[in-house]
Amino acid sequence: MKKFLFILFAIAPILAFAQQKLTLEECYVLAEKNYPLAKQMALLEEKTNSEIKVLEKEKLPKLDLNAQATYQSDVIEFPLQIPNSTVIPPNKDQYRATLDANQLIYNGGNIAANTRLKTAQLATQQQQVAVNLYTLKSRVNQNYFNVLLFQEREKLLLSKLEELDSRLKEVNTGVKYGAVLPASEQVLKAEQLKLEQQISQINFDRKKALNNLALLLSQNLNSNTTLANPDILVAQEIETQRPELELFDLQETQLETSKEVISKSNFPKLLGFAQAGYGNPGLNMLDNSFQDFYMVGLKLHWNIFDWGKTKEQKQTLDISKEIVSTEKETFLLNNQMRQKEAENDIEKYDKMLLKDTQIIALREKVLEATTSQLQNGTITSSEYITELNNLYEAKIDEQLHKIQLSLAKANYKVIKGGFN
Repeated sequence: MKKFLFILFAIAPILAFAQQKLTLEECYVLAEKNYPLAKQMALLEEKTNSEIKVLEKEKLPKLDLNAQATYQSDVIEFPLQIPNSTVIPPNKDQYRATLDANQLIYNGGNIAANTRLKTAQLATQQQQVAVNLYTLKSRVNQNYFNVLLFQEREKLLLSKLEELDSRLKEVNTGVKYGAVLPASEQVLKAEQLKLEQQISQINFDRKKALNNLALLLSQNLNSNTTLANPDILVAQEIETQRPELELFDLQETQLETSKEVISKSNFPKLLGFAQAGYGNPGLNMLDNSFQDFYMVGLKLHWNIFDWGKTKEQKQTLDISKEIVSTEKETFLLNNQMRQKEAENDIEKYDKMLLKDTQIIALREKVLEATTSQLQNGTITSSEYITELNNLYEAKIDEQLHKIQLSLAKANYKVIKGGFN
């Protein structure tokens, strides 16, 4: 018993893999998760965090070490002699080393504004990646339903082969007892070989389509993989929820944040500074010796007139916002046209399927009568095969229209944004 359980647990993963089944939604998730572009989400966030850290470092004091040695052709001299005083002019060779510290005290919120801009840029860039990943859904649809079509056609051909095998057994019995001519058996065998050939061809075509889907999903899919036929509900009253719409909004937000950064750039900047040094001469130019010295103070920088540069930059951003607005309008118009086309396809295939149902019902009745005639020997095998082919051609047409209807619904939901 233990040995049996060990074997059962050992082959369980193999059996699970052999019976692998995928749904359309699972394919969407796998495609977006495994597509190389998806890695940019984390990379963009990491890049932005680094850029924000760089901005935050502007708040820290800046330390500079400076040193210089100079020789000059002339120095300051006093033209008059001061009684009881000897003023020695500075040396022509001079030396100085200083440590300078500058601390930002106020910059009008420029760093905070730039931080908000970086955050807005990150949101826009990540949403652009989301838009690019969303387009994968259309590619998944084409590959998924292509595989599904071959899968369903194979089922129909196998069903047809089973039907043909039953008739062949009956004819074999008739030939054995001399009730049916051997030619009838040969006709059915030839049709059987033809069917096996078609099934083999479909298997190769399905394998090729499955490989394309596997590459898109970055998954190992084999011939045992089965795709579920999705039951897709279409709700036309739901508003468009495409990720492009959010991208347009984020682009406008980014442009508004850029205007704020431009405004902040003209605010006054107040800095505190300190300098400690050692040199000859020091701060006292009349003392010809090496001295240490220091200096502390405040510095104010304010660009009070920029020749209209800020105004022009803001006007440029306003024009960019209008461009984004026109792109949004264009997208909505084109998307609405695609929705109408998809709705038309859904309506077309719905009506075609109603006719398919009627055609199949009639063909089944004809085949039922033809089968009885074949069993009674009143018609040839060729006549039976003709009606059998007519029935299964109608069933294949119905299956094709079902797949096309599901594809049209899936495309409609992608166009509408229902698979977000």
